[in-house]
Amino acid sequence: MRRSGALIGLIATVAVAAPAATPYPVVRPGIVLSFPADHGAHPAFRTEWWYVTGWLKTDAGEDLGFQVTFFRTRPQVDGRNPSRFTPGQILFAHAALSDPATGKLLHGERAARQGFGLAQARTGDADVAIRDWRIRRARDGRWSTQVTADGFALALDLQPTQPPLPQGSGGYSRKGPRPEEASYYYSIPHLQVSGRVTRGGRSVAVRGEAWLDREWSSNYLAPTAQGWDWTGLNFDDGSALMAFRIRRKGGGTLWSGGSLRRADGTTVVLGPQDVTFRPLATWRSPATGATYPVSQEVGVRIAGRVVRWRLTPMFAAQELDARRSGLPVYWEGAVRTRGGRGYLELTGYDRPLAM
Repeated sequence: MRRSGALIGLIATVAVAAPAATPYPVVRPGIVLSFPADHGAHPAFRTEWWYVTGWLKTDAGEDLGFQVTFFRTRPQVDGRNPSRFTPGQILFAHAALSDPATGKLLHGERAARQGFGLAQARTGDADVAIRDWRIRRARDGRWSTQVTADGFALALDLQPTQPPLPQGSGGYSRKGPRPEEASYYYSIPHLQVSGRVTRGGRSVAVRGEAWLDREWSSNYLAPTAQGWDWTGLNFDDGSALMAFRIRRKGGGTLWSGGSLRRADGTTVVLGPQDVTFRPLATWRSPATGATYPVSQEVGVRIAGRVVRWRLTPMFAAQELDARRSGLPVYWEGAVRTRGGRGYLELTGYDRPLAM
């Protein structure tokens, strides 16, 4: 990653010098998700990600948390430029391992522009790679990911047990007051995980459960947005909850939403009046000075009744500092709750998030 700063500088320089850049498509209601095509890349949009988080257990009974995220971004470059060196697509990736035995987050990152054998994000189905890091979907529906970073490595298979869960209105997920402040978004909860984790030079077999998110957008956040709180929870009875709030600069909630898939497979779409986040405990990072509400109570209104879940982190120090790869500082942590487990993501606590 020593060259990531130069890479980000190149993107910025090309973008400034490209007044004839092709405009990005606008996210609008009415999408009909199509698979397997929507598992693959959508290169016309400004940004996109493949995001998987989960809990693992070793044969010795140890709990671990993991995150693997691949980002694709399309810089504002002049589409008429014939040079094959023009960075038409840039890929980034993060991976992290939460180990309560050490009480700290191990993490790594990658960045490269698409092409030249360095990086790819296929269309038509999921196959995203940056050198030796990869996430892809096989024809039989099984996902897999491989990551090798300083101090740890992941080689995991992820088997869906439920169909994709469209978020928002059939996959159109509003993120702000304006209709175009939105993403196309679906999740795959309750992935069965098997594979191996290497740490400290020792490889161990693991099994567990994960959550996969897919989003693509051109205008994700309103100018008045500070960042977001997000959680994806797999419950023991087979139900699943996604809930988020977009925080306003200066305080308060700008927008919120989510979805609850019940154990019987029926889905409740949650709007801005249905979701609340209430901080219960904070942790201040000694590395960045950011203070995060790492324990929260999530309230969800369903059929006129509010159901609340308390999120408790596996441990507090799960901050990921991604500034070396041109991405923000954020907290990405494994959490427990009543009847289930999942992940909590907290962005914009170091400084306002820019996307």
